[in-house]
Amino acid sequence: MGFMLLSVLLVVLMRWVNPLGSMLMIERKIAHWNMTQQRTWKDWNQISDNIKIAVIAAEDQTFSNHWGFDFKAMNRALKHNQNNKKIRGASTITQQVAKNIFLWSSRSWVRKGFESWFTLWIELTWSKQRILEIYLNSVEWDEGVFGIEAASRHYFKVSANQLTPTQASLLAAILPNPRKWSPVNPNSHIQKKAEWIRTQMNNLGGKYYLDKLK
Repeated sequence: MGFMLLSVLLVVLMRWVNPLGSMLMIERKIAHWNMTQQRTWKDWNQISDNIKIAVIAAEDQTFSNHWGFDFKAMNRALKHNQNNKKIRGASTITQQVAKNIFLWSSRSWVRKGFESWFTLWIELTWSKQRILEIYLNSVEWDEGVFGIEAASRHYFKVSANQLTPTQASLLAAILPNPRKWSPVNPNSHIQKKAEWIRTQMNNLGGKYYLDKLK
C-alpha cells in the first residue's frame, strides 16, 4: 500500500515538476561510473515540432488516441516473437516514459507489471503534451547523452528548437538502438527508415497533428 501511494504521488507531482533525471540514467551511471552524462531540460515550446512529430511517427502513431497501451501492436508483436528469435517490442511512448523514469531496463514480467501500473497513472494525470515533453527530455540518444537538447548539440551542434525534418527523422530512426546507430553516420537501414519516418510525418499531418495533444 505504501508503494502504491508513493508511486501515485510521484506521478502526480511530475505533472508539474520536471524530473531531475531518470532511473535509466542512474542505471547507466552505475554500469559506467566514470562516464559523463549530458542532459539539459527543455520545455515544450523550446523543442522543435519536427522532433515531436518524428518520434510519434517512428515510435507510436496512435499516441494521441490510446490510453497508454496499443493492444493491436502488442498482438502483432506477440505473433512475431513466437516465430522469430529477434524480439519485437510494442511499447507506447507512455510505457517508455514509465520505464525510463521509474523502472529498470531489463525485460521481465515483474517489470512489465510495474510498467503497466505507472503507465495507467501517467495517462490519467498527465496531458499527452506532458508525456511527450518528458519522453523527449529523458530518452537515451547515445552513451551518456540523454534528452533531445543534449542529442541535438551532440550530433548536429544546434539547439533542440532548431532541428530540421531531416535531422529529426534521423534522430528518431536510431531510437531502437541509439548506442549502436548514429544519425550523422547513418547506414543504409537508418537512411531508409528516416525517409519512411519523414513520409509518415507528412501523412500524420505534420505539426498540425500536435494540436491533438493539447
